[in-house]
Amino acid sequence: MIYIESKQDFSDAALLDAKRAARLTLDISAPVGNDFEFESASADMTIVLTDDEQLHELNREYLGIDAPTDVLSFPAAESDPETGVAYLGDILISIPRATQQAQAAGHSVEAEVQLLVVHGTLHLLGHDHATAEEKARMWESQAEVMSKLGLSHIKVQDT
Repeated sequence: MIYIESKQDFSDAALLDAKRAARLTLDISAPVGNDFEFESASADMTIVLTDDEQLHELNREYLGIDAPTDVLSFPAAESDPETGVAYLGDILISIPRATQQAQAAGHSVEAEVQLLVVHGTLHLLGHDHATAEEKARMWESQAEVMSKLGLSHIKVQDT
């Protein structure tokens, strides 16, 4: 199940692209295990398409960082008691920031949202980039997933 919420009035084209990007990325079988072999797996997550204000507030409240960001992930590691399906957690994406980053990188908002969904999902699966070593592993995993999704042309813009 994919639940996508939009609390803001973004331009229709950007919002439609973002919703389609999230669905396209998540409709492909999820990577399972550390080797990112694609197998059939069931897991749910929530993706919230929102704005800088909400991500700024959450970043300050939960991570102690007083600044907006492009994506935040909140792992849950729970399962639905009725179905047993894993619930990975929540991913929040700032569409205005994704739009700016897409323009700077020279690709579509849809492509940027796909990258942010992959990045957020890796966080839900336990990846982090707090240290140089963690970042190298996560960026390598991210590049591998993006390649398997046919999206290797989309690159992370380090800021």
